[in-house]
Amino acid sequence: MGNTILCVDDEQHGLMIRQMLLERVGYSVLTAGTAREGLALFSRRAVDAVVLDYYLPDVDGGRVATAMRLIKPDVPIILFSVQWSLPEDTGTVADAVLGKGQHPISLLNTLEHVLRIRRQQSA
Repeated sequence: MGNTILCVDDEQHGLMIRQMLLERVGYSVLTAGTAREGLALFSRRAVDAVVLDYYLPDVDGGRVATAMRLIKPDVPIILFSVQWSLPEDTGTVADAVLGKGQHPISLLNTLEHVLRIRRQQSA
């Protein structure tokens, strides 16, 4: 695969599990435990997609996604949340929304889907 995925989540255990899962199937993974750290990595590193926790302690994921869209508008963003009821405008800044309780294959399938769409749009 060779794609680089940025995972942003303040819950370290979940972040570590996502990193291991994604690396096991061939992705390179960057991790950040805060919105600020995630935005810094996103700004200075080549990233093919973002998996972003919605409920971060320093700022909500919707605002982070909006900031990321201003920096690199073509990078797919998947919002991850423990709750399904996110603000309505979330769909305008994210390419997909997933629940943290879903089976890991959902993340892999969704990630491959948003990356495939990005490749088609770039061709």
